[in-house]
Amino acid sequence: MRILSWRLILALTIGLSLVSLASSWYEIRAQRNALRRDLDSKAETVSDNLAATAEFYLANGNHDGLQKLVELSGKRDHLVGLGIYGRDDSALALTPGLNGSLPVLTQLLKNAMQDNRDISIFTELRFKRVHLLAAPLQANNKTVIGALLVVHDSGYIDTETFRIWGHLFLRMAIQVLVIVTITLLIIRWSLTGPVARVAVWMRALRTGQDAVPPSATDLDFLLPLAREVGPLAESMQRARSAAETEAGLRNANESQWTAQRLADHVRNRLGKSNLFVVSNREPYIHARRDNTVAVTVPASGLVTALEPILCACNGTWIAHGSGDADAETVDAHDHLKVPPEDPRYTLRRVWLSREQEEGYYYGFANEGLWPLCHIAHTRPIFRASDWEHYYAVNRKFADALIQEIGSEENPVVLIQDYHFALLPRMLKDRIPNARVAIFWHIPWPTPEAFEICPWQRELLDGLLGADLIGFHVRAHCNNFLNTVDRILESRVDWEHFSVKRNNHFTSVLPFPISVELPCDIPEARSNLSAQEERSLLFAELGIEATFLGIGIDRVDYTKGIIERFQAVESFLERYPGYQGKFTFIQIGAPSRTHIKRYADFQSEVEAEANRINARFRYGRWKPIVFLNRQHDRHQLEHYYRAAHICMVTSLHDGMNLVAKEYIAARQDEHGVLILSRFTGAARELHDAIIVNPYDVSATGESIAEALKMDPSEIVERMRRMRRSVKEHNIYWWAASLIGALCELRLDSIGDAKSTAPERVLVVK
Repeated sequence: MRILSWRLILALTIGLSLVSLASSWYEIRAQRNALRRDLDSKAETVSDNLAATAEFYLANGNHDGLQKLVELSGKRDHLVGLGIYGRDDSALALTPGLNGSLPVLTQLLKNAMQDNRDISIFTELRFKRVHLLAAPLQANNKTVIGALLVVHDSGYIDTETFRIWGHLFLRMAIQVLVIVTITLLIIRWSLTGPVARVAVWMRALRTGQDAVPPSATDLDFLLPLAREVGPLAESMQRARSAAETEAGLRNANESQWTAQRLADHVRNRLGKSNLFVVSNREPYIHARRDNTVAVTVPASGLVTALEPILCACNGTWIAHGSGDADAETVDAHDHLKVPPEDPRYTLRRVWLSREQEEGYYYGFANEGLWPLCHIAHTRPIFRASDWEHYYAVNRKFADALIQEIGSEENPVVLIQDYHFALLPRMLKDRIPNARVAIFWHIPWPTPEAFEICPWQRELLDGLLGADLIGFHVRAHCNNFLNTVDRILESRVDWEHFSVKRNNHFTSVLPFPISVELPCDIPEARSNLSAQEERSLLFAELGIEATFLGIGIDRVDYTKGIIERFQAVESFLERYPGYQGKFTFIQIGAPSRTHIKRYADFQSEVEAEANRINARFRYGRWKPIVFLNRQHDRHQLEHYYRAAHICMVTSLHDGMNLVAKEYIAARQDEHGVLILSRFTGAARELHDAIIVNPYDVSATGESIAEALKMDPSEIVERMRRMRRSVKEHNIYWWAASLIGALCELRLDSIGDAKSTAPERVLVVK
């Protein structure tokens, strides 16, 4: 850096000096020319003033008058002398300074009289720089009878020129010094300092020390380098953290799953096969904000789990392009390399018309299948037009998927959720050698409930095109197998949890999804205690309270939000001592609001919160705070860490990751989870307080039980639940699902509807 500074100083000095010299030369030349023109004009003035009198004396032969004339007029600034000469170049009258004859004067006088015009030159006379002006003198008949010579000292012009050069050199030196100093300061503040901090950071990362990343502005002047250095440093940190975690696990004889371990595991399982993921929601959304395009990552455990795999195997994720700037960021084939900061896999976007999105997503998927699969007492709505859109969109995704697979020999395809029940069959019929899994993230209803659907056979047949169907819990697997056994002609193997239909075997297994436990992520650690977090939240909301309960959900009728509010009301009725002390904050992200049932439900939730608040609130305290807006993951972390209790009281849920997110966030091992028995999470988190959300009174009692629980019991319960989440985290879920799919052995590949040899399914 020192060499760079000296090089820059030298380059700036030379460059600025050359520029200053060039501009100064032009400036001085202009001033010198101006002084010469001024002297020439002064000589002409003297000549004009004397010419008439000299011509009169010369014409009359009055030589004494001529001598007196030149002597009287010879006392002027810079005037060396005056002379009047006859037609034969003889000197008739001279000032003392012009005594003697010089060839240059003789020639100048001859030229002036011969050409009958004024002639001026700058020359050197007796080692002195002078200006000479020779003007012809005429008689009345315009005949030249002599000449007038005016001699000025021009040395002052050189003196003035040297003086100007001196000032310019001084100014130039000062300018160069100031500019070089400013440049060095800029280098110090904007280059040397940031680079030094980055070097310290990189050295700390390399040596495994605690590293504080430099500020985002440190490398603004080198954005391309910053884009590469940042991900490189983060990769080094992640790699070191993963290695340390793996080493710690080996020493502790444990087997915690990490992103790196998952990537290595799946890469080995896939072998030469490529992974293709299909979901309705995309992992990266580009949206226009003001005049810029911003990229956001939806809060989704699915992205957390699957992205390490796709990065490791350069896979492809196919999803609906829903962002208003999505089309601006893809190439001619609708592809985009992601993640943006470190592109490792391909996102293929599929475009849907507004009518298709209304019918397929909002219509059949969310007004039909969603209430059908959730026992929440909302009647499913099935429209033939919605079914047609659902079928068409599944076909469109199948076409896109087949296009991406191309000539791949043994592709592995993972399809996500109830939006694509028909896709496995569509894909399997066209690419029989593909390994296909679909994970159903919501519950599966009883056969009696599923029979409501007019297209029940088509949905089941579409799902059974997959080699593996995953649910959160065994009960949902049982419901699915019972439904297949009741509706379709097939053979259900209850011992191996599989279905044989048209010589094709489908395994149906539980894979309880989870979350990432951020215990080893430095940025996930908080420097604030739970009490400090609560105080900050209460201050931000402008309320006064002591105890905090939270609920975090989409505003959906399956989440039991109204029943939760009523449980808080029941608790405050029975335990009035907590009035003014206990506040329940419900974070409710708006969801599908242009579906009438959801819009109505949002109004119902707001009305219930207002009713209870109107009954109990006083001063700056109120029992319920309803925050009806989106919150990002980091904002939610504050609520998780601050809350005494977290209530997850869904009326029916596949898993509900809020329960596990709350546990993952409680690194202090405090906090109590109140959990609905109708969630998949209740099958794993036995140390939560399990409730029936329909029993409002009993749920209210559970709040009192949580607030009065002995601190040691709280810690023991939370510790056991954190251990469960840690051992069966999101990476374990993905490894189990992909691993089970890759372990399927297909002894023979053939048309599913032909009489080809059977395909043998083996699950280890």
